[in-house]
Amino acid sequence: MEDRSDLFHSFREFAKQKNIEGPVVIRIIQDVFRAMIRRDYEDDTNFDVTVNAEKGDLEIWRLREIVDDNSEDIWDLDKIKLSDARKIEPDFEVGEEVAEQIPFSSFGRRTVLMGRQALSEKLRNLERELLVQKYTDLVGEIVSAEVHHPLSRETFLLDAEGNELVLPISEQIPKDRFRKGESVRALVQTVEVGKGAPRIVLSRTSPLFLKRLFESEVPEIYEGVINIKKVVRAPGERAKVAVESLDDRIDPVGACVGIRGLRIHSIVRELCNENIDVINYTENPELYIMRSLSPAKIESIQIDDERKRVSVSLLPDQVSLAIGRKGQNINLAGQLIGMEIDVFRETEQNDEEEDVNLKEFEDEIEGWIIHEMRKVGLDTAKSVLALPKEEFLRRTDLEEETADEIFKILKKEFE
Repeated sequence: MEDRSDLFHSFREFAKQKNIEGPVVIRIIQDVFRAMIRRDYEDDTNFDVTVNAEKGDLEIWRLREIVDDNSEDIWDLDKIKLSDARKIEPDFEVGEEVAEQIPFSSFGRRTVLMGRQALSEKLRNLERELLVQKYTDLVGEIVSAEVHHPLSRETFLLDAEGNELVLPISEQIPKDRFRKGESVRALVQTVEVGKGAPRIVLSRTSPLFLKRLFESEVPEIYEGVINIKKVVRAPGERAKVAVESLDDRIDPVGACVGIRGLRIHSIVRELCNENIDVINYTENPELYIMRSLSPAKIESIQIDDERKRVSVSLLPDQVSLAIGRKGQNINLAGQLIGMEIDVFRETEQNDEEEDVNLKEFEDEIEGWIIHEMRKVGLDTAKSVLALPKEEFLRRTDLEEETADEIFKILKKEFE
């Protein structure tokens, strides 16, 4: 900071790199030098700081009014004695104004040190503000960054400008495996501003990330011809996307999938082979529910709008399709339609006469356990006993001891 040209050169380079506008550069430089003036001269009101940020030039002028040597005002900071003024220009007179250029070398060592520290702090604050503003504008958008430091709980990435971004483990797809130097795409989730550097948090599990991927791969969505109504996900496993076309001539599902699945395959690869169901949205609630539970075929539907619940009946061979692996299909379908779905297994009349509804066991099996079984389509004793214990545990997520007791009670009924 001892040399003004070095100061301006470094500052101009920073300004160009960060695309900082000229007026901002000038204001910062003026603020720093005015602080230096106040330190050495007590007040800066009668000083003029002129900055040419492009040329790297700065001039400081001290403006003072000439007063008689015997005047009571000679001690005012904005006044100068006539005798002192004539040392600058011999023909000065009382009442005129003296403009005296202050050389940079006149500032004390401590003042220069303070100026250097002030400028460094203002640069850090400005860079921080620019970073916050940039990524605040990008919240909800996809960015690409390079993996810098993968850790167990979070992965640190660097953008093209070297800014640090964070991808927490909770926002990573379970199958994600990152290597240093690898390019990664993710959604800007939040910008957390605290005392230190801003924390830019990314996400690859957000439903909005999947929506943005569809927008980038399907021109009809980007152009607004196809509208994405809702996206629900079990990240890395399964997702359901409801779409509608604003042009009757365009099939929204076909447009999203693409010829031979070309469009959707690139999205699936990005999401670690996440299984994506694209569903044609409809205002018809029964039809929308049927589509949401695809690939299962539903026999009948009962909707309770007041309780936000749906009861669907399916043939035995369709129950597992409706529920899906780890209950993902039915859970995602419920999120998509905004209701809780209860699955019931339809049986032939002869079977019903031999079978027993689980409600008949409420005196032996707790009600919440029966409710959990009914949620996954197990509403009769035989439907439970027909399953291997491992499959029963996987579907219901009940404890093994509880399962053993249930099987014992139900078997006893038929002995």
